[in-house]
Amino acid sequence: MPDSGDLIILVADKNMDDGLRGLLTRPKALGIREILARIFVHPRRDPACVRESDAFLRPFASQYEHALVMFDRHGSGREELSAGALAEQVRGRVAASGWGDRAEVIVLDPELETWVFASSTQVERCLGWEAPSVSLRQWLETLELWDHDRSKPSRPREALERVLLEVRRPRSSSLYGDLGRRVSVRACTDPAFVKLRETLTRWFPREVTV
Repeated sequence: MPDSGDLIILVADKNMDDGLRGLLTRPKALGIREILARIFVHPRRDPACVRESDAFLRPFASQYEHALVMFDRHGSGREELSAGALAEQVRGRVAASGWGDRAEVIVLDPELETWVFASSTQVERCLGWEAPSVSLRQWLETLELWDHDRSKPSRPREALERVLLEVRRPRSSSLYGDLGRRVSVRACTDPAFVKLRETLTRWFPREVTV
């Protein structure tokens, strides 16, 4: 593992780890240059990312150009705060620990699974959905797991678990890696994902050749 590089990332679980690893294999799709990144999974998950990100990342402030923290709002222990307010609170502490404006915090609202339901045909393929007569969304609507007037299920983790049960696929972090490698980065309009993409393009713009 590199002890220095472009980006250090602290995430709350292995699903986020695999998803980001898959995503970062596609710098061109993200609109960034190739980067050297190191990802850590906090053993105490979302609440620890809220409370301890500054302490965890402090020793790396002189070794990496930028730092990123990512966790779910649901299960963070601070659900009374909006995703934006919670992100700003944690970012302020990380900034004060030696990172300054070189760090950003992404809070998934309510949870990572909201990214699974991007508007992309690759999602159904990654999940193993093979019902040509009905789309994944239509099926979830019949189960009242997706409101017809919403762009995403309101309980995305429950919806994903029901899909995986239907297609008889075990839940695994490798699913998130597969989605990260294949789903269109422009298809996901979730605010947290957009913030992630915009942060990466600001920090690591593609090199212009002349």
